[in-house]
Amino acid sequence: MTEAAVGGLGGSRQGKAVSEDLRRRAVAAVLERGMTIRAAARKYDVAAGSVWRWLGRFRARGHVRADRDGGRPSLITAERARVLRVLEKHPEIGTRGLHAALAAEGVAVSLSTVARFLKLNGLQRRQRRARRARLGRNG
Repeated sequence: MTEAAVGGLGGSRQGKAVSEDLRRRAVAAVLERGMTIRAAARKYDVAAGSVWRWLGRFRARGHVRADRDGGRPSLITAERARVLRVLEKHPEIGTRGLHAALAAEGVAVSLSTVARFLKLNGLQRRQRRARRARLGRNG
């Protein structure tokens, strides 16, 4: 999509996520080309408040990436010590086995939550990595 195509005043972006590239272009228009915040907002069809926020983020952090979506903390994070205890007691347990062991201890989380927790904490199970290696898959 060209800049001209995004430059209308239709307000079609209201409430929608904007790419990091578009954020960078809007901030660059203000900082490098001397465009006003309102003019940059009109050119890129975003709210002036958004350009203002991106400009502040760039000045404070050196980037315009969006903050992580709020969401809620994972239920399993509070059970980290329990997860580590189970893994220490049963070092060869797989993700499904860990899920079942946690359920037996009253930790009601989904299998995908357990898998995500393991991945985020660098605790992926060896069986899965070994199986993927045998199948020639990465990741």
